[in-house]
Amino acid sequence: MTIPTEPIGSIPRPPALQAALAEHAQGRLSDADLTRLQEEATAETLARLAELGSPLVVDGEQAKPSFVTYPLSGLGALDPHGAVIPFEDGHTRQLPCLTGGPFRYQVNAAEYLRTARRHTDRPIKQAVIAPSALSLLYPAEPIDGYPRETFLSDLAHEAEADIRGCLDAGADRVQLDFTEGRLSLKLDPSGALLDDFIALNNEVLGRFSETERARLGVHTCPGGDQDSTHSLDVDYAGLLPKLFQLKAGNFYIQLAGEAEPERVLRIIADQLRPGIRVFIGVTDPIDPAVETPEQVRDRVLLAARHIPVEQLGTCDDCGFSPFADDTSTSRELAFAKIDARLRGTALAAEALGL
Repeated sequence: MTIPTEPIGSIPRPPALQAALAEHAQGRLSDADLTRLQEEATAETLARLAELGSPLVVDGEQAKPSFVTYPLSGLGALDPHGAVIPFEDGHTRQLPCLTGGPFRYQVNAAEYLRTARRHTDRPIKQAVIAPSALSLLYPAEPIDGYPRETFLSDLAHEAEADIRGCLDAGADRVQLDFTEGRLSLKLDPSGALLDDFIALNNEVLGRFSETERARLGVHTCPGGDQDSTHSLDVDYAGLLPKLFQLKAGNFYIQLAGEAEPERVLRIIADQLRPGIRVFIGVTDPIDPAVETPEQVRDRVLLAARHIPVEQLGTCDDCGFSPFADDTSTSRELAFAKIDARLRGTALAAEALGL
């Protein structure tokens, strides 16, 4: 037996692709040329992960505008002035706001998966956005002729199709990105918003069989954009008991960037149930220092004191560049940290006699 280890999703785009994105935004590069460069970056990302020995590979989200907004590309019924997400360093991200219905995904994640499959025969993990994040698109004032209840029903249907499409296209693992879980407790300390998020996500996850849910996972983190977070100050104790109510077989939990990792591990241990695996973050994407394999090993061994090894895995804390315009972390730094995760997890497995 070994300790499974998986990337979370995004990897910084190559400088040439970053330049191409800027040219495309200014109308100086065609859609076809941008698509070609995105696919080249995808192929190179997959090849480098394979060279490092990653058991599961990802496309690095080279073609996504962001981890959250990919389903919206081309959707007309949007106002750009929606919910604002503030980060600790003062910068913000803003979601668009829905102005009409019915709500339909314009892009499904399986499209990215099929592109990746052309360039690798390795098992592929595909990240999708959790429906709870997209529920924030609906405005505070009801949309005339399109009530919130109808929107949520449409959203659940679209999210199910997004996940199922990835499974049908051969994804070894499908990961729901749920960074808004921790953030919800900052927006609404009562926990009512988090309860709504959990209920919506479970409405979707509950439509899958036990066998299918073994291939599904949920990722939580306090955000990671431009080397800043949006909810690291929110106590995990408020989130984790609710998180583990989700009907998924795998949980990816940011931990390397936590001030009190052993306290978090004790909370996780109290919430464990049979049949799930917990992947703990062992590298911090917003820390410019590259972890050594020995540091990673020690983090895994600490986790193994609280989580049975047969239910333990490792991951990076978060994606390295969840928004396409984020250049705060270099591509080479990201791959160095991934290499440390892979080597350190192997050292831990050896130390545990696996």
